[in-house]
Amino acid sequence: MRQFLLPIASLLLGSAFLFFAGGVTGMHLPLRGTFEGFSSLSLGLLGTGWAIGYVTGCLSVPKIVQRAGHIRAFGVMASLACLSVLASSLMVDPIAWIAFRSVAGFAFAGAAMIVESWLTERSDPSNRGVVFGTYTMVNLAATTGGQVVLSMGPIDGFEFFVIASMFYVVALIPTAVTRTPAPAPLAQVKLDIRRLWRNSPVAVVAVVLTGVSNGSFGTLAAVYGGQVGLPIASITLFVSSSILAGAFAQVPIGMISDRTDRRYVVIAIAVVALAADSMFLFADTSSANIAIASAVIFGAAIYTFYPVLVAHANDHADAGDAMQTSGGLLLMLGVGSMIGPFLGGVLMSVFGSIGLFMSTFGAHALILAFTLWRLTQRSAVAESEKSVFVPSAPTRTATPQTIILADEEVAKEMEVDELSEQPSS
Repeated sequence: MRQFLLPIASLLLGSAFLFFAGGVTGMHLPLRGTFEGFSSLSLGLLGTGWAIGYVTGCLSVPKIVQRAGHIRAFGVMASLACLSVLASSLMVDPIAWIAFRSVAGFAFAGAAMIVESWLTERSDPSNRGVVFGTYTMVNLAATTGGQVVLSMGPIDGFEFFVIASMFYVVALIPTAVTRTPAPAPLAQVKLDIRRLWRNSPVAVVAVVLTGVSNGSFGTLAAVYGGQVGLPIASITLFVSSSILAGAFAQVPIGMISDRTDRRYVVIAIAVVALAADSMFLFADTSSANIAIASAVIFGAAIYTFYPVLVAHANDHADAGDAMQTSGGLLLMLGVGSMIGPFLGGVLMSVFGSIGLFMSTFGAHALILAFTLWRLTQRSAVAESEKSVFVPSAPTRTATPQTIILADEEVAKEMEVDELSEQPSS
């Protein structure tokens, strides 16, 4: 493993700094906004702004890289992210922060795509699984570490703005000094809703609703924790425990989905998610232990929807369409992530803290109902025609380059399976 990872150590380090800064900012701004008296709707729109910028970045950054090159484009993205954080510290205003979060989402998507394209270029079928898994875990650990830092100081000062800015700048260094050759052009993904719908209605509807649920929770979970009276240390544990639970749940969920109709798995996940929603709606989550336990169940459910749905869509996709299918669903997830924080913010403004989980309950109930109905409309795909389940990081960090890494890993696994099935001479 060491010989595989050393050549890409600088890229992984740069990515870790990037995601650490993203973890700090993603947690700090909702908490600081709550302290400043921003409305729940305004705080929800921070997530909507981020999602708009992120999807825009996935669509347009490849053209920027073609014009400026990978290293210079990465410098632009990291600089934009840093400027968005510094500007937020100077202009403590909800409308300004929404605009700055959109810039940050655009820059974060671009920077992540550039790093991932390098990783794609520097890996091959013999080590792509190691590269993909290590990259995912590095980003997850860095994001969680950035969130945990919030428990180490007051949120009403300038310190966390500075820390996030510093790490965005430091993320420039490993990629700037690396001797790794510039990779091939970035992938571009086109959204073809009609084709996706013909391929898998369940995946289209459920992925959008997953974006609604995950986008609202990812943006407003810290706000919810503050409104129910959790201390900062408990809020960081509340948010990070849901992400970690989602990461650990993906392997067993993936194994189960590979052995049965994935729609049954989607239904089971929806039932668990609804149970967790109900815990937040009716239990006393002002107790940190109850809130964190509920978050673990909730995260294990909501963050496993997306990879199961992508695998289900690929089960029905034509040969050679895996990347287009996964990329289209990625953008549909982004569409849902634009709606979710806005909807959650509106409901929290009207109904208080439980409004967040009213929005997620509605999304999960619709996923359950639609998937149950589709079971009566289409038979399950044959076992021999199923694609391979690929875990994904339980945060809003997937890009078209992530899909390339996953897609090529799937191709490698299928190649190995085919060779193993050939009779020996």
